Amino acid sequence: MKHAYVFPGQGAQFIGMGKDLYEQHLQAKAMFEKANEILEFRITDLMFSGTDEDLRQTKVTQPAVFLHSVIAAACLESFKPDMVAGHSLGEFSALVATKSLSFADGLRLVYARARAMQHACEMQPSTMAAILGLDDEVVEQICKEIASMGEIVVPANYNSPGQLVISGTIKGVEIACEKLKEAGAKRALPLKVGGAFHSPLMQPAAEELQAAINQTAFQTPICPIYQNVDAKPHTDPESIKANLIAQLTAPVRWTQMVKNMLADGATEFTELGPGNVLTGLVAKIKG
Repeated sequence: MKHAYVFPGQGAQFIGMGKDLYEQHLQAKAMFEKANEILEFRITDLMFSGTDEDLRQTKVTQPAVFLHSVIAAACLESFKPDMVAGHSLGEFSALVATKSLSFADGLRLVYARARAMQHACEMQPSTMAAILGLDDEVVEQICKEIASMGEIVVPANYNSPGQLVISGTIKGVEIACEKLKEAGAKRALPLKVGGAFHSPLMQPAAEELQAAINQTAFQTPICPIYQNVDAKPHTDPESIKANLIAQLTAPVRWTQMVKNMLADGATEFTELGPGNVLTGLVAKIKG
């Protein structure tokens, strides 16, 4: 029996997230206040009593979700993972929780990543859409066909069987949604996001993030982390760093990650962070 802990990414946020931790645990309060100091603004005010608009800004969302996850892990006395995984941003939360990154370094990297992604979004208008009810191979093929016409559109998040998020230029995603509905997709839902995450359009952000990651000390984590880029377990700090950089322009292979964790003996999954989106996806992948 092995216990896997999973950490959510952007999109799991909600107003009031983390307030219970802040009020009930002295350690949590100290960590939140340290975060306010590092970020040089009171992110706790935005998390606990801000507006949806505040929380939707990438530069706020990412550190907010990260803080909720890593502080929840720090306050959990029973946290003894056999393996971990994070969805996109959640990979940084998982690395801090497993002591590969210090809390301060992890927060600085997440904030650098969020700002780099926001810059990339401002450079090129772009978007994402969730495609429901089609085989991954059909979505991949239609994305390739549209890309051959000169528009960028790629699979971005393999969330569960029958749920794949695509990412690219606004026109590319619009064409893809039409073609995928014609091919039998139950739904093609445009997402309220600032840009095309996990696509080639994030290359400028990857270059910005690479500089920050290369200046940060990483340790061997206390257990394997299954990474988004290849869905495989890693413990080598250099491999982990390279995969974090590649992650911004590559798809999140969540379906494959969970399948690999199950194959490697995971019997229990616990989600740490706001919401329970990953818990639902794990249940669908388990079948």
